[in-house]
Amino acid sequence: MEKQNRVLKMAEQLLTWYPSNARDLPWRKDKEPYHVWLSEIMLQQTRVEAVKGYYHRFLSALPAISDLAGVPDDRLLKLWEGLGYYNRARNLKKAAIQIMETFGGRFPETYEEILSLSGIGDYTAGAIASICFELPVPAVDGNVLRVYTRFMEDDSNIDKQSTKRAVAEALLPAYKQGNCGMLTQSLMELGAIVCVPNGAPNCTVCPLQELCLARAHASWERFPVRQEKKKRQPVDMTVFVLQCEGRIAIRKREQKGLLHGMWELPNVECRLLEQQAANQASDWHVMPEHLQMQYQYTHIFTHKEWRMTAYYLSCLQMCGEFEWVTLEELEKHMAVPSAFRPFIELLRKDEGK
Repeated sequence: MEKQNRVLKMAEQLLTWYPSNARDLPWRKDKEPYHVWLSEIMLQQTRVEAVKGYYHRFLSALPAISDLAGVPDDRLLKLWEGLGYYNRARNLKKAAIQIMETFGGRFPETYEEILSLSGIGDYTAGAIASICFELPVPAVDGNVLRVYTRFMEDDSNIDKQSTKRAVAEALLPAYKQGNCGMLTQSLMELGAIVCVPNGAPNCTVCPLQELCLARAHASWERFPVRQEKKKRQPVDMTVFVLQCEGRIAIRKREQKGLLHGMWELPNVECRLLEQQAANQASDWHVMPEHLQMQYQYTHIFTHKEWRMTAYYLSCLQMCGEFEWVTLEELEKHMAVPSAFRPFIELLRKDEGK
């Protein structure tokens, strides 16, 4: 069967399957561009179940694009706290400011204009354009690439932009038939709940099972083809939980690099022994008095692995180099990266005894 005919048949089957099989997700309640845009950014590298609560909380606090454009950075990051990849939130605000200043507060309605917004790439622009405005623009993400390469037994490397462009081009004839938004969502949905990323696909309930070449040849494990991942870089860290008069020391990370601009516990990028850690605390002029406990934790980033040792030190002086806050103030007003959360949670449990 010719490729284009196979794609058209695929689309026909998916559009029949989707309405009665799609999950009931909060961002599918309407086609408001702000809602779809927010959900797509939140869902990047994050599980659906984890996103639901954040999505509702974010929109309750910032119900309109104008609210997002004007939100203070600390408040924005606090709303995003725990989702990770914080540049996603920063780019949301930058794009909201663009919408207010360049588009008069109205979400742009062409693919090219949507693509011009900060933090929006080909996939997200295609998703918004097709779902919200019914534009014939394929949205090609990991789910779509997995479905397509198995369906076609296509061994192209999906990490290459040329492959993503080729898949988008192959899907375009189906989009030109209409029902663009539903087609985008049905492709993503099939990849999320049937042709899944981890483990065997649920071929027996797949609407494409009679057409899929990977099913016909029992070759699904070969697809999609990806380049070998680079090993994560291990980084030794020493973290300081400095406590004085019911407050703990925190500081803001530099305005560049990993987790930039966020609140953190004081730390140094090396593995210090107990006496060395006490000496470092003395250099900060906090007058360390007593080591309460020591705790180790490893935090995994995409390309780095922080191997963290924390020293909990009671101190006699609150130096001006740090901000000194209560746990309640930290929880209410300051976004702390997930890498440091276990140390704070352990402190909370210890204080609750």
